Amino acid sequence: MTSPQVSADRLLARLDAFAAIGATPGGGVNRQALTRRDREARAFLTALSKARGFSVFQDDMANLFIRMEGRDPSLPPLLIGSHLDSQPAGGRFDGALGTLTAFEVLESLADAGVVPQRPVEVVVWTNEEGCRFAPGCMGSRAFVEGSIPDGWEALRAVDDGALFDDERLATIAALAPDVGHRALGCPVAAYLELHIEQGPSLEREEIPVGIVTGVQGTRWLEVLFEGQTAHAGTTALQYRRDPLKALTAALAELYATIMPENAEARFTVGRIAVTPGSVNAIPATAGCSIDLRHPQADVLDRLEARIRKRLAEAAEAEVVTVAISKTVDMAPVTFADDVVSALQIAAQKGGFRTRAMISGAFHDALFLAGHAPSAMIFVPCRDGLSHNEAEFVRPEDSIAGARMFLTSVLELLSRL
Repeated sequence: MTSPQVSADRLLARLDAFAAIGATPGGGVNRQALTRRDREARAFLTALSKARGFSVFQDDMANLFIRMEGRDPSLPPLLIGSHLDSQPAGGRFDGALGTLTAFEVLESLADAGVVPQRPVEVVVWTNEEGCRFAPGCMGSRAFVEGSIPDGWEALRAVDDGALFDDERLATIAALAPDVGHRALGCPVAAYLELHIEQGPSLEREEIPVGIVTGVQGTRWLEVLFEGQTAHAGTTALQYRRDPLKALTAALAELYATIMPENAEARFTVGRIAVTPGSVNAIPATAGCSIDLRHPQADVLDRLEARIRKRLAEAAEAEVVTVAISKTVDMAPVTFADDVVSALQIAAQKGGFRTRAMISGAFHDALFLAGHAPSAMIFVPCRDGLSHNEAEFVRPEDSIAGARMFLTSVLELLSRL
């Protein structure tokens, strides 16, 4: 038995091969969840796995599992992985780098003749992105809950209207002759995921590895001001009930205060809509989405209350009404101290410069953290750009991340 080593050439070649599945003219990937391209990528990874003698399983959410057996098969596995689905005009590294790095770790262990005490499994989670079917992270959510939530079966795809249940079953059936089946959910010793940062910090600070200690909380609000449509040329100021004026006044103040006064807060308005949308009519309604994020739940509470208060004040000032609904409420998560500590020790052993980070985006690890001790590793991406065909990770950063990941897996296996 020799010391396991990452094969840089093999990993980079695999990244190229998977990037060809759903490749776009702009150099990115369109491999949305539960599409033909997604099934093609799953089939390719399954073939590679079986060629190496690994066992392959899938569950009722089409989550795919690749198992390296341990000396004691009864022990809960160390679970490592990410996802293979992409945005419609996504990059070639988001998700795929984490999945293929995890698979490279299995191959590196096998190449070195290492048989761990407990099984190690690579997982490919279904529909992390949430762009074709919402919500995102469907696979990890269902895995943790142990069942598919009510209502998902009737969801329709944004792109072609396909029924979620039909696409889920077709994806399972595409591999069914060649892979085993397992129930949703199982005990897990720990979970580790590698991902591109999707932000500029690591690249700008020239740090090759981010040790992710948690994920900030996220709340989505839908806001709708309702006033009275009227003629733009004949309605004087004192007679107007303008919902757009109320909305823009509130947003101006929130933009000027929420993030400038709290460096860890994130406040984003991604959509604004007015009706009837006529150039010469005062709007009847004006609405927007609000994406609010912060690492601390109590601060999120205060910020949300502040936003609601300001929206209500703006409505009162313009003699309009406002309705606010919360569509997403994901609590902040702090990753397990034991797993984070193992990553820090692994970085010291591997000689990697690191930075402790809070993830601004949610990932499958957010949901696994409620099921098993979990953490994440980030690698730099150019200009922090992601969900974009121009997304890019330098080969040396991909390899450094893979080496850090392998060292971390070995450290975790020695501790579990």
